Amino acid sequence: MQVEGTEDGLRAVDAAKHSVDVRADGWSDGADTSAPSLSAAIDALDLGDAWTPDATVSGSVESLGFPPVYAPVRDVDTGEVFDLGSGTGPLTIPEGRYALYVESRIDVYVRFDGAATIEKPRYERLHVRFPEETAVEIGFGGGVTDDPETVTVPATPDGVATALSTFPAGHRTATADRSFDSMRGVPPKIAFGDAVSIPDTLRERRDDAGVRVVVPPDLDHLFVASPLAHYVGAEVVVEPDARPRVETPGGTHSLPRLPEFQDAVASLLERAFYLDCVVRDAGPYGSGLSVAEVTAELGLDSGSLYAASPGERLDAYLATAFESVRDRFPEWHLSMSIEPTYEHVPTLSHLLANVPHVRVAESTTLAESEWLDTSLSDFYRRDVGEVASVELVQPELGRARTHGWLADGVPIDAFKTVPEAYENRARYLDAAGEPISIVAILNDGDMREEHDGVAAHYRERAEALDLDLTLKEHLTVDELASVFESRTDLVHYIGHCEREGLRCTDGYLSASSLSASNAQTFFLNACGSFHEGIELIRKGSVAGAVTFSEVLDGQAATVGTMFARLLVTGYCMERALDKSRRQIMTGKDYAVVGDGTHVLTQSEDIVGTDVRVTEAGPDRFDVTVTMGAPWMAGGFFRPYLQEGDETHLLGARSEFTVGRAELVEFLSYADKAVLFDGALRWSDVLAEELRES
Repeated sequence: MQVEGTEDGLRAVDAAKHSVDVRADGWSDGADTSAPSLSAAIDALDLGDAWTPDATVSGSVESLGFPPVYAPVRDVDTGEVFDLGSGTGPLTIPEGRYALYVESRIDVYVRFDGAATIEKPRYERLHVRFPEETAVEIGFGGGVTDDPETVTVPATPDGVATALSTFPAGHRTATADRSFDSMRGVPPKIAFGDAVSIPDTLRERRDDAGVRVVVPPDLDHLFVASPLAHYVGAEVVVEPDARPRVETPGGTHSLPRLPEFQDAVASLLERAFYLDCVVRDAGPYGSGLSVAEVTAELGLDSGSLYAASPGERLDAYLATAFESVRDRFPEWHLSMSIEPTYEHVPTLSHLLANVPHVRVAESTTLAESEWLDTSLSDFYRRDVGEVASVELVQPELGRARTHGWLADGVPIDAFKTVPEAYENRARYLDAAGEPISIVAILNDGDMREEHDGVAAHYRERAEALDLDLTLKEHLTVDELASVFESRTDLVHYIGHCEREGLRCTDGYLSASSLSASNAQTFFLNACGSFHEGIELIRKGSVAGAVTFSEVLDGQAATVGTMFARLLVTGYCMERALDKSRRQIMTGKDYAVVGDGTHVLTQSEDIVGTDVRVTEAGPDRFDVTVTMGAPWMAGGFFRPYLQEGDETHLLGARSEFTVGRAELVEFLSYADKAVLFDGALRWSDVLAEELRES
């Protein structure tokens, strides 16, 4: 974590280049100040499992400014919580000793004594004002964890079960707060060897949850069971001819064998996870979720269950009719279809903290009706040679908003990933404080409109996100190779791709010829770029956007410019491309390779916001707001559209009917993608149009 002074205050940047800016009026850096201790407050409030600053600074300040996010203030002596909720304030905090928590991609913690006033005027910024210059200690905590330990096991079903049993050691709590993404640590790595070797530190950190998951000794059942076992903290056991089951302190719960085992495990995981989300409201991080009333309907006592063991909570949840309230919770965030092989076992260490559903990868031949007829070829990108062919399959997808495919074959409607994508991510976590580097390349003059459009979007966010944008044109093979081999966060290539590779002024660059790819992410907006994209992942990249076949000129420009803006507004790769390709007829020509949940930058909303607006009458509008991210399951949001807004789990929909003035104000204070009259618009432009009409 790097913290530095800015013209307006402080800026913190973590190893993944997530950042947060704190406005600090009247800031005086202060080794000499007698700032109250943040660590002592964390101990007094028993928040050590959640509040984990990686860096702290002390000083005195007159007021502080943050993004307009969730920011409760806790009384260090009584534990009382002060929170603006969905209001704008002002909220007066009386004299006392306090700790402020600001939720962001980099969390901020502020320890202060005295009185304060908190407000969010027009929801644009969060202001904390003190009646006089006040000594503070400010901490910053990032989402990047230390490199986990490695477990060595034999390459056998029993060895894999042993490794999976160590995964819960990465969790930071055994309470229902485990449903927060920040409380689910990264599981240990897995290596294969002749004997079992588990570091003592892992054995010491692993709590006994009182849960066992028993399955037959095959990889299919082990892969499918792994997310459930990891989340509830279960010991995983294989038994010959076993009937799959979950053993808890209260009894044994039988499960069907495959293929029904997949849906049964998914349902049980959703039950355990979502009921933890509502039970955690009884703890110190309660946020008043809109679905919290289900605990009373199901007869659950959140107060006693919050700190109960995972096994005791699971027993209580299994005794309820959860299926009667399931539709009040969001659609599941992520489903991974995986070919269960020993090669893919180590990848589970990277996947399970996101609590995905895991299914055995199965597919069928793609029906012709799924693909647009090539009679549109007259409109494809001009001067296109023969592109590399891709044999697509129709995957059998699980129930989720986002789908990944870790298996042979090239799916539609899912990102295609390989183990290297997850292993490569750690290579890009050593550049805290450096700008996010973007290289936009135009290798065909006929596509200048797209090039200029994406450059404009990157420039628009450059100052806020500390982007370093480089524009290049008409590169040779050696020059383009140098771009990919140099350390870069995003390469946006606009040009042509043929069987030989990416077209350059003097030939073709094949990604297989690179010594390495040091471009963290990329967009190859060129015909038939899939194979080059996969090779870039194998050479060192994390994720990228590609095409399967020839793409329409005008539609390629539409996708490219929309993708650029979404990506630098905090959307993950898969969501950014999915929203972009939905604007064109041939959207299924585009796909993500590598880790589709990967995020390059963040917005002030932390995750990208989806807004749908329809006219409901004269100066009346129906508005649906959804925030969701496959990498942040269990988080929550407030729409900040009306006073009294409740908090909702990420992925849930909140619906409102508002007047023109309310809608314009809502659209004005954040960069949002808005579906209006069937077209994707940007909130600032739409707000101006509605204001003037």
